Amino acid sequence: MYNANSLKIMSIVGARPNFMKIAPIARAVEQHNACPGSLPIDHVVVHTGQHYDDKMSDLFFKELEIPRPDYNLHVGSASHAVQTAQIMERFEPVLLREHPDVLLVVGDVNSTVACALVATKINYNGSSSQRRPLIAHIEAGLRSRDRDMPEEINRILTDALSDLLFVTEEDALESLEREGIPRTRVHFVGNVMIDTLMQHREKAHMRNTLGRIVKDHELAVGVRTGLGPETVPGNGRYGVVTLHRPSNVDTPAALNPLINNLARISTQLPLIFPVHPRTRANMEKFGMVGVLDPARVIMTEPLGYLDFLSLVLGASLVLTDSGGIQEETTFLDVPCITLRNNTERHITVTRGTNYLVGTNPEQMRKTALDIIAGRRKKGTVPMLWDGMASNRIIEVVSHRMADLCAA
Repeated sequence: MYNANSLKIMSIVGARPNFMKIAPIARAVEQHNACPGSLPIDHVVVHTGQHYDDKMSDLFFKELEIPRPDYNLHVGSASHAVQTAQIMERFEPVLLREHPDVLLVVGDVNSTVACALVATKINYNGSSSQRRPLIAHIEAGLRSRDRDMPEEINRILTDALSDLLFVTEEDALESLEREGIPRTRVHFVGNVMIDTLMQHREKAHMRNTLGRIVKDHELAVGVRTGLGPETVPGNGRYGVVTLHRPSNVDTPAALNPLINNLARISTQLPLIFPVHPRTRANMEKFGMVGVLDPARVIMTEPLGYLDFLSLVLGASLVLTDSGGIQEETTFLDVPCITLRNNTERHITVTRGTNYLVGTNPEQMRKTALDIIAGRRKKGTVPMLWDGMASNRIIEVVSHRMADLCAA
């Protein structure tokens, strides 16, 4: 049975985007515990190590002020099957040791579905007096409607296993209703990614990320770029690029047209391109690095959250195959060209600043040139993207547990 005197929440962090989503949850727990008379919450953070770059992981924990993980499973990279299995195997003893009341999982990575599945099947030594934890899924109901995407399978399975489903947008409510998820389990709370953005926007704005990157690049390659600290944000002076999805970067047939079109777009707008290790390795393998003019495209190592946000704040255009960036650019009113055939974040297209262009080179270039010329749509900020989603989540969880304790 549940403890009526306290509440233990266990949050799962797996890949880098999860860090941005757990950071405001940790802050909301602290605010909750500071309120007199509130049910005290013990917050346990488990880092599965699915994203295993220690340097980048440490940077995210520091920048986002996330409590150091209580556990690190050190799973690392592997095939989907091996990685998921290893997470399950290493997570089960932690769950048995801690006995959390609520397991909080976020997003759509392998860690999300693996830990949810373990919690569903957990058996506390056969004791009927100790219930399994409630499973709460943040970003529930997002659907690309493409089951060839591993993330789509993770989303569907996690939602089917969850007791509490926290959604970011109205389209997600419709998706869950179509799948037969009872409405009583679903809560429209807003977007925790926006909570993090709002918390750190001013700090990112104060950084001289652009000037530092340009200076380092010009020293390294010996060319002038025309960009520097005097660049006025949002005036058409530069764009930001991210590419990492295997479907876009793992074959010459997919990657080469994208890089060639970035080269063409860069003749009209200088680009800053933080390059994912997978993407860089394949660009070198396919002989594509020399295609990009170093005077027009600045290639950097992957950036921390604050530095990347600083660049997006000042950008006139973002080209990406990421998910979360679609949401951040919509909130910031920055045009975003998504280089995918589908998106699970439909509201960023229907109401936001996102353009879903697929991987068609001509459509990609035409859309970019239209935006550069000032022909762009004006988006709106979706409902409840107000910086309070995490507080709503903690409120729902604490009320639900209070009801269970009283039952």
